[in-house]
Amino acid sequence: MKRIAFTVRAEDVGKRLDVFLAEQQALLTRAQVQKAIQEHRVQINGMVRKASYRLRLDEQGVIEIPDPIPLQCQPEALQLTILYEDNDLVVVNKPAGMVVHPACGNYTGTLVNALLYHCTSLSGIGGVLRPGIVHRLDKGTSGILVVAKNDAAHQGLSAQFKDHSIVRKYQALVYGAMEKDSGTIETLIGRHPQSRAKMSAQPKKGKRAITHWRVIEEFLGITLLEVTIETGRTHQVRVHLSHLGHPVLGDSLYGSTKRLKEISTPSVRDAIKRINHPLLHAGYLKFVHPLSSAILDFTTPPPEDFLNLLATLRGAP
Repeated sequence: MKRIAFTVRAEDVGKRLDVFLAEQQALLTRAQVQKAIQEHRVQINGMVRKASYRLRLDEQGVIEIPDPIPLQCQPEALQLTILYEDNDLVVVNKPAGMVVHPACGNYTGTLVNALLYHCTSLSGIGGVLRPGIVHRLDKGTSGILVVAKNDAAHQGLSAQFKDHSIVRKYQALVYGAMEKDSGTIETLIGRHPQSRAKMSAQPKKGKRAITHWRVIEEFLGITLLEVTIETGRTHQVRVHLSHLGHPVLGDSLYGSTKRLKEISTPSVRDAIKRINHPLLHAGYLKFVHPLSSAILDFTTPPPEDFLNLLATLRGAP
C-alpha cells in the first residue's frame, strides 16, 4: 500500500475533499478518488472524512493507494501493429472490430489479451480487466492507442488526458453536406434515456463534451471530416456527429440505413452496404512522454475498407 501525503494550502481552503483530490493530477482520476473515499482510504489529520468534507488551512491529509492487483487477463498470441514501444509505454494501431479490454461477453480476443502476450506485463492501476488502459476506442473504431506498461506511465498519461493536453484527431466519413467548412459542438453527453446501449447529447444531464470538426473533402451526399476532441466521452464523436444530423457511415447504433437513399450513385451505395463498422479512424495522437518528457506524435492512414470507399467516392461521376 502506497501512502501519499498532502497539505491544504490557502487557495484550497473551503473546497470539498473529493473536488480537491480530483484536481491533483498526479494522484488519481475522479472515479478513483470517489472509490478511495468510499473505501475509507483518505484521512485528514488522522481521521477518515466524507467526500463533502470542507478543507481547512494547513490540514494534513493522506490518501492510500493499494498495490496493483495481479493481472487476471490471459495473454493471447494475436496480431498487433506496434507503432512505438519503450520500457514505459506502447503505442498500437487498433484494427476495427477488436475490443480494447475484456468485459461481459468479450473475455478473449481483445487488445489487452494481445498486449499481455507481447509485453508480458502492464500497469495494474486499471484493474484486472483493464491493465494499462489509459483511454479507449470503440470496438468498431480503428486507430491509435497508447497503453501504459507501468504505474508511473499510467498516472502521467492519465494526467494529460485529464487536462486535455493530448491531441487526438480522427477521420470520419459522414452522411450529407456540412453547412460550413468547420465548427465546434459542445454538449453534455449521458446515457440515452430509452436505450442503455447508447449515449446521447443532452441539455441538462451528463458530462461536458467538446468536439471540433472541419471539412477535408466533399462528395455527393457524403463528407470526409477531420475531427478533434477535447474530451473523451463514451461514443463522443459518433454521438456529436449524429446530433448534428451527419451520422458516420456504417454506424448502425447512431445512424440509419434510410440515409442510403440519399446516395444516388449505385457503386457508392453498394460499397457502403459492404461496410460493417463505423468509418471512424483515430489517425493522429500527440502527447508528452510521461517519464522522458519527449514530445511524441503518431499518424496512421485509415484501414483498407475506409480507403477503398474513398477511392470509389473519388471515382464516382
